[in-house]
Amino acid sequence: MSEKNKILVDVTPHYIAEQSKPKEERYVFAYKIIITNIGSEPAQLIRRKWLITDSNGKVEEVQGDGVIGQTPYLKVGESFSYTSGALIKTSVGIMEGKYIMKTDTGEEFDAIIPRFTLSIPRTLH
Repeated sequence: MSEKNKILVDVTPHYIAEQSKPKEERYVFAYKIIITNIGSEPAQLIRRKWLITDSNGKVEEVQGDGVIGQTPYLKVGESFSYTSGALIKTSVGIMEGKYIMKTDTGEEFDAIIPRFTLSIPRTLH
Protein backbone atom coordinates (compact mmCIF):
# COMPACT_ATOMS: atom_id res chain seq x y z
CA MET A 1 0.00 0.00 0.00
CA SER A 2 1.36 3.38 -0.89
CA GLU A 3 1.68 6.19 1.61
CA LYS A 4 -0.98 8.16 -0.22
CA ASN A 5 -3.61 5.41 0.06
CA LYS A 6 -3.72 4.53 3.74
CA ILE A 7 -6.90 3.65 5.54
CA LEU A 8 -6.95 2.68 9.23
CA VAL A 9 -9.77 0.33 10.27
CA ASP A 10 -10.58 -0.09 13.97
CA VAL A 11 -13.12 -2.71 15.10
CA THR A 12 -14.87 -3.23 18.44
CA PRO A 13 -17.08 -6.36 18.61
CA HIS A 14 -19.81 -7.04 21.22
CA TYR A 15 -21.93 -10.10 21.98
CA ILE A 16 -25.70 -9.43 21.91
CA ALA A 17 -27.06 -11.88 24.49
CA GLU A 18 -30.68 -10.75 24.26
CA GLN A 19 -30.85 -11.62 20.53
CA SER A 20 -28.85 -14.86 20.81
CA LYS A 21 -30.29 -18.33 21.34
CA PRO A 22 -27.43 -20.72 22.15
CA LYS A 23 -29.74 -23.76 22.29
CA GLU A 24 -30.66 -23.01 18.66
CA GLU A 25 -27.00 -22.35 17.66
CA ARG A 26 -27.74 -18.66 17.16
CA TYR A 27 -25.07 -16.26 18.39
CA VAL A 28 -25.52 -12.60 17.51
CA PHE A 29 -22.67 -10.11 17.54
CA ALA A 30 -22.52 -6.40 16.80
CA TYR A 31 -19.35 -4.63 15.77
CA LYS A 32 -18.48 -0.97 15.58
CA ILE A 33 -16.12 0.06 12.80
CA ILE A 34 -14.18 3.30 12.56
CA ILE A 35 -12.55 3.92 9.18
CA THR A 36 -9.98 6.73 9.08
CA ASN A 37 -8.16 8.10 6.05
CA ILE A 38 -4.56 8.49 7.21
CA GLY A 39 -3.20 8.76 3.68
CA SER A 40 -2.53 11.85 1.60
CA GLU A 41 -5.47 11.57 -0.85
CA PRO A 42 -9.25 11.46 -0.44
CA ALA A 43 -10.88 8.08 -1.04
CA GLN A 44 -14.38 6.64 -1.22
CA LEU A 45 -15.43 3.26 0.14
CA ILE A 46 -17.18 1.57 -2.77
CA ARG A 47 -17.35 -2.14 -1.87
CA ARG A 48 -16.76 -4.53 1.01
CA LYS A 49 -15.78 -8.17 1.33
CA TRP A 50 -16.02 -10.09 4.61
CA LEU A 51 -15.06 -13.62 5.61
CA ILE A 52 -16.91 -14.82 8.70
CA THR A 53 -15.70 -18.13 10.17
CA ASP A 54 -17.34 -19.96 13.07
CA SER A 55 -15.46 -22.37 15.33
CA ASN A 56 -16.76 -25.33 13.29
CA GLY A 57 -14.75 -23.94 10.36
CA LYS A 58 -17.81 -22.86 8.38
CA VAL A 59 -16.87 -19.80 6.30
CA GLU A 60 -19.42 -17.31 5.04
CA GLU A 61 -18.37 -14.75 2.46
CA VAL A 62 -20.30 -11.47 2.43
CA GLN A 63 -19.70 -8.82 -0.19
CA GLY A 64 -21.53 -5.89 -1.62
CA ASP A 65 -21.56 -2.22 -2.39
CA GLY A 66 -20.64 0.21 0.38
CA VAL A 67 -21.52 -0.31 4.03
CA ILE A 68 -24.96 0.05 5.65
CA GLY A 69 -26.30 1.50 2.40
CA GLN A 70 -23.62 4.20 2.19
CA THR A 71 -20.43 4.79 0.23
CA PRO A 72 -18.58 7.22 2.50
CA TYR A 73 -16.11 9.67 0.97
CA LEU A 74 -13.21 10.36 3.30
CA LYS A 75 -11.06 13.41 2.92
CA VAL A 76 -7.56 13.21 4.38
CA GLY A 77 -7.86 12.91 8.17
CA GLU A 78 -11.60 12.20 8.14
CA SER A 79 -13.28 9.22 9.77
CA PHE A 80 -16.53 7.36 9.24
CA SER A 81 -18.05 5.03 11.80
CA TYR A 82 -20.91 2.57 11.70
CA THR A 83 -22.28 -0.41 13.56
CA SER A 84 -23.35 -3.66 11.95
CA GLY A 85 -23.78 -7.26 13.00
CA ALA A 86 -23.09 -10.91 12.34
CA LEU A 87 -24.90 -14.13 13.16
CA ILE A 88 -22.93 -17.35 13.62
CA LYS A 89 -23.77 -20.85 14.89
CA THR A 90 -20.99 -21.09 17.49
CA SER A 91 -20.03 -19.08 20.57
CA VAL A 92 -16.68 -18.13 19.01
CA GLY A 93 -15.76 -17.02 15.52
CA ILE A 94 -13.54 -14.68 13.56
CA MET A 95 -14.15 -11.99 10.99
CA GLU A 96 -11.78 -10.34 8.56
CA GLY A 97 -12.00 -8.67 5.22
CA LYS A 98 -11.36 -5.59 3.16
CA TYR A 99 -12.94 -2.44 1.86
CA ILE A 100 -12.34 -1.56 -1.76
CA MET A 101 -11.59 2.15 -1.90
CA LYS A 102 -11.47 4.49 -4.90
CA THR A 103 -9.44 7.67 -5.25
CA ASP A 104 -10.52 10.82 -7.10
CA THR A 105 -8.40 9.65 -10.06
CA GLY A 106 -10.30 6.34 -10.25
CA GLU A 107 -7.55 4.19 -8.76
CA GLU A 108 -8.87 1.36 -6.58
CA PHE A 109 -7.05 -0.05 -3.58
CA ASP A 110 -7.80 -2.37 -0.66
CA ALA A 111 -8.17 -1.22 2.94
CA ILE A 112 -7.61 -4.31 5.05
CA ILE A 113 -10.00 -5.02 7.91
CA PRO A 114 -7.84 -6.77 10.51
CA ARG A 115 -8.98 -10.16 11.79
CA PHE A 116 -10.98 -9.91 15.00
CA THR A 117 -12.64 -12.41 17.31
CA LEU A 118 -16.33 -12.80 18.01
CA SER A 119 -16.85 -14.52 21.37
CA ILE A 120 -19.35 -14.56 24.14
CA PRO A 121 -17.97 -13.13 27.41
CA ARG A 122 -15.82 -15.52 29.45
CA THR A 123 -15.45 -17.99 26.54
CA LEU A 124 -11.83 -17.07 25.73
CA HIS A 125 -9.18 -16.44 28.35
